[in-house]
Amino acid sequence: MAERLAASLLPPSPSPTSPSPRPRVSASASASASFPCCSTRAGGLRLRSRPSRFPQKAAGSGRAGAGARVVRCMAASDAAQLKSAREDIRKLLKTTYSHPIMVRMGWHDSGTYDKNIEEWPQRGGADGSLRFDAELRHGANAGLVNALKLIQPIKDKYPGITYADLFQLASATAIEEAGGPKIPMRYGRLDVTAAEQCPPEGRLPDAGPRVPADHLREVFYRMGLDDKEIVALSGAHTLGRSRPDRSGWGKPETKYTKDGPGEPGGQSWTVEWLKFDSSYFKDIKEQRDQDLLVLPTDAVLFEDPSFKVYAEKYAEDQEAFFKDYAEAHAKLSDLGAKFDPPEGFSIDDDKAAEPAVEKKDADPAPAPAPAAEAAPADEKKEAEPTPVPATVGAAASAPVDDNNGAAPQPEPFVAAKYSYGKKELSDTMKQKIRAEYEAIGGSPDKPLQSNYFLNIMLLIGGLAFLTSLLGS
Repeated sequence: MAERLAASLLPPSPSPTSPSPRPRVSASASASASFPCCSTRAGGLRLRSRPSRFPQKAAGSGRAGAGARVVRCMAASDAAQLKSAREDIRKLLKTTYSHPIMVRMGWHDSGTYDKNIEEWPQRGGADGSLRFDAELRHGANAGLVNALKLIQPIKDKYPGITYADLFQLASATAIEEAGGPKIPMRYGRLDVTAAEQCPPEGRLPDAGPRVPADHLREVFYRMGLDDKEIVALSGAHTLGRSRPDRSGWGKPETKYTKDGPGEPGGQSWTVEWLKFDSSYFKDIKEQRDQDLLVLPTDAVLFEDPSFKVYAEKYAEDQEAFFKDYAEAHAKLSDLGAKFDPPEGFSIDDDKAAEPAVEKKDADPAPAPAPAAEAAPADEKKEAEPTPVPATVGAAASAPVDDNNGAAPQPEPFVAAKYSYGKKELSDTMKQKIRAEYEAIGGSPDKPLQSNYFLNIMLLIGGLAFLTSLLGS
């Protein structure tokens, strides 16, 4: 598997730990406990035991005691180097068509954030930990070693920027270069410096959970995101393909992917899978093309009542989608990050970085109630650059009103409740039943109205039929 080759394929420098001078690439003092789940992995232990590969670790990251570990974190990135790196990323995208995997790399580095954990880096998030083999081997990160192989030469060229900033810079630049909105980004994220600081596996979303809506909410509410942000961020599937050898989903190839560009194969969500627009929502809604991918977590955007409000809106209004997506992406890229300076900084000359109102490295805003009009998610200790939307969760989530203070959601449509028999129905049959059910006035949250006149007529007709039988 590609992810298992991460350690050997990456240049010797998960450069966060490379022996460069100490200006901005070096480490600044910061104490942190190791992650138990990562410290027991062989990959993590090997990374610590090779002073020849990571000389500065041998010099400055020994154990402080039996259960504690003193670690050092990277200094803030250099703004001028970030600007130059952005230009190099733009050139890279033009020749490699790697927009989708760059977006995925940034998301998977930040998407491990848990708002219920205050300490950094235990809380996960955008901290550069994805470069370590211990995290690359997580199932959800299959294939991301290829993104690191592409981005590593840029990191080597600009040692004055952190991996955490580089991952998010590449992700935002890929969206913009594919025709998407300008993301209001800020920089200055610190890197973790040891594999033991990687988050535990299982925090990233699954494409085919048993209860997709619950799964999305569990994952993304844990990050502090809401229903609008879930739907908006899902729209990034307008880029890229799913490969069965990596995710287990999709076809080996389709008429849209068999000739590339880039490495051929996989199944895309949209026809023009290197163009960022709102076609993802339109294609899911229509579901006319069997060569386009629709995962359970995609289909639920038009089935769950709260998600559907936004999905319908984005299918009709691309400008609204771009606005909400840009805000959601900026928020996602900040999750769990520790900034130096604390308010971060912008590299766009026409706009200063908006302060994060960060208190004690507080977490991003809590998830607002998933209502038809989602409340702005800017009311927590760590304010975001802009108001934000939501994304995804896991199968064991508690009811929305239990964990998020939201009003009860209407019961999701379950086709079996409106048909005979107990066996599981196919998705096609469920859609057909639902369409027929709604066509006569029903809905998942509104029972069918009784037609008393019709009932009386049926009763009279039945009695007349029985009388005729008895008479004969």
